[in-house]
Amino acid sequence: MPLSDAAILREPTITVLARPQFVEASHLPVQWIGESTDGERLAEFAGRLCYMSQRNPAGRTTRDYLENIKKQGHGSVLEHASYSILFEGVSRSLTHELVRHRAGFAYSQLSQRYVDESDAQFVMPPAMIGDEPLEQAWRAQVTSAVESYISLVESLMTRYAWVDDKVHRRKMAREAARGVLPNSTETKIVVTANARAWRTMLELRSSEGAELEIRRLAVMALRVLTQEAPAFFSDFEIYEGADRREAARISYHKV
Repeated sequence: MPLSDAAILREPTITVLARPQFVEASHLPVQWIGESTDGERLAEFAGRLCYMSQRNPAGRTTRDYLENIKKQGHGSVLEHASYSILFEGVSRSLTHELVRHRAGFAYSQLSQRYVDESDAQFVMPPAMIGDEPLEQAWRAQVTSAVESYISLVESLMTRYAWVDDKVHRRKMAREAARGVLPNSTETKIVVTANARAWRTMLELRSSEGAELEIRRLAVMALRVLTQEAPAFFSDFEIYEGADRREAARISYHKV
């Protein structure tokens, strides 16, 4: 039986779960200038502490101050501001690449050992979207994989009927049967990282050389994080690449 349209996902969704909350130390007040977010103020406060320049002698706005921080490469102060994001509608192919970013990152991902994938959704690779023959060929393979998974789970539950703990038996069945599921299987993952780590990941994964699905996600995440803290990501530029898909480039490398 072919998969329903609802089981096929063509783009991800992003939800910001947590952002910095800054509480200024009353005995070290900063002369704040201009609009800013808590994350940006936290980074400025940390930077000014290094030189005890809370009086802001140069008269910089928070965002001008952080622009200079990026220009000078003093990215350590950006590590104080962390953002947690829920990514949904992404494939396991994408998360295999995403979790390679280790420094400054934390991950919690849906477990195929515990979660029944009989009603799983699947992420269509962006390169196939809009090409009917490719879409149909991909759908056929995914459908076959789901059918195999369901059949294997049922058989494995029977095979391990002697295991009294039904929860453990289901886990044993699912962890074995998941081997037939494709990398296109949809997953959900919570990602927490500091602003400096997000910059590094976004620089690498939004580039034209990145795999299309994670590149699409990186551009989406860049837009979200730019709204969260413009000063941290203002040197990124989103543009249309040679392949007619969005990509991004950065002015200040390795901040």
